[in-house]
Amino acid sequence: MESKIALTASELSQIWEAYMNASLNIAVFSYFREKVEDEEIQAVIQDALNLSQNHLVKLKKFLKTENHPIPQGFTDGDVNTNAPKLYTDGYMLQHALNLGTLGMNAAAMAISGCAREDVYSFFSESFHDYNSIHHKATQIALTKGTFVRPPSIPIPKEIDFVKKQNFLKGWLGERRPLLAAEIMNLFANIERNTLGSATLTGFSQVAKSKEVREYLQRGTDIAKKHVKIFSEVLEGNDVPVPMGSDSMVTNSSEVSPFSDKLIMFHATGMIAVGIGFYGLAISTGTRRDIASNYVRLSGEIMLYSEDGANIMIKNGWMEEPPRMVDREELAD
Repeated sequence: MESKIALTASELSQIWEAYMNASLNIAVFSYFREKVEDEEIQAVIQDALNLSQNHLVKLKKFLKTENHPIPQGFTDGDVNTNAPKLYTDGYMLQHALNLGTLGMNAAAMAISGCAREDVYSFFSESFHDYNSIHHKATQIALTKGTFVRPPSIPIPKEIDFVKKQNFLKGWLGERRPLLAAEIMNLFANIERNTLGSATLTGFSQVAKSKEVREYLQRGTDIAKKHVKIFSEVLEGNDVPVPMGSDSMVTNSSEVSPFSDKLIMFHATGMIAVGIGFYGLAISTGTRRDIASNYVRLSGEIMLYSEDGANIMIKNGWMEEPPRMVDREELAD
């Protein structure tokens, strides 16, 4: 039977990561389900929770079959569903929409590294699950008028070819207009940083540790700075900028819905995703000034991510992913 074939490093890595994220999402959406007031948004929140619970069961089965230790992940002890409402219904809808986006990206990446049929099928189904969440959340946001459509650009009358090397330039002299792909990435990275800023703002209001609160506040400042830089590029090319709002976070600060461990895992996970999207933006754009921004800002958030990892390690919050055995350690 194919299920007896050992998992490859790629398959094991994706299963472990998906397990950790599913356990995180169960905690987060369990809390959202108790606090959401809008019935339409409540439906997509429940769908996201059901999806995560279903995925966790299947992922645990994969690990048990391999006799792999089941990660601790996140449990009921990491979430307090009785805590006051920290985020607005609008934020919860955006969070579900973002889950769909990130879930589809993660599943597509996992599929490309799968050889075993049962694992391949799981991640294929996962892609469709996340696509369903994304579609439902998008339709609700469109109905409520909260979905921000990416900018449109004039349709060219005919095809054309690049004729000058200054197509690649951007620091000095004349800058060519933005490509559609560059607009798409700038727009999406503004939206992601805006949502990230709201997430970290809420977390910083309720985190118990002073060190964690200061770390989150620093992350909020970084996200806002990145939004400003990307917005200036769009505005300099007469492209509309998506408008962010701090109203996605309530003034709750007394009781935290989440453990500091969960908060830090969530925060550092967002950073890792952000670095990946910045890399994608570099690979699909050609104007040097924009690529330079992404490279510089990637370095900044990589250092920020390392500081977050050090906080997690110091507090015993970082579970070690699957890794190769240390031959030198075995020889001692």
